[in-house]
Amino acid sequence: MNTLDFAALERCLATLERAYSRLVVTSPTDDDHDLFRAACVKEFELILEIVVKLLRKVLREYVTSTRELNELPFKHILRLAAQYGLLSLDEVDRWLLHQDNRNTSAHEYGMQFAEKIVSFLPTFISDTKAVLATLRQQA
Repeated sequence: MNTLDFAALERCLATLERAYSRLVVTSPTDDDHDLFRAACVKEFELILEIVVKLLRKVLREYVTSTRELNELPFKHILRLAAQYGLLSLDEVDRWLLHQDNRNTSAHEYGMQFAEKIVSFLPTFISDTKAVLATLRQQA
């Protein structure tokens, strides 16, 4: 397997954690609140993209067709990750929910959507740390 590069995921996760920690202590009437919320949403989106790319790289060891793997949607990648023991079924369910929320973000903008994303960021951060640990074991 090619060596996995976790730098982008680690950087995005660190940024998300910093933005979230600042968001929760900033008053909603403060101008910085919008800035921190926007940073959280953007890092959330980036992390989803990076995680699927890293999972694809790990799954190349298990499948015969890299081309087919590259064409599979995110949800199928998650199912393969569960099939090969990279993620538990509970983790897959949460990542599917994260992806569904991401898909919603492509069509919804504004405060209500952003607040929805922010409401589950603690779980998302934990899930990201867990998948990062799993991916490191595969490297």
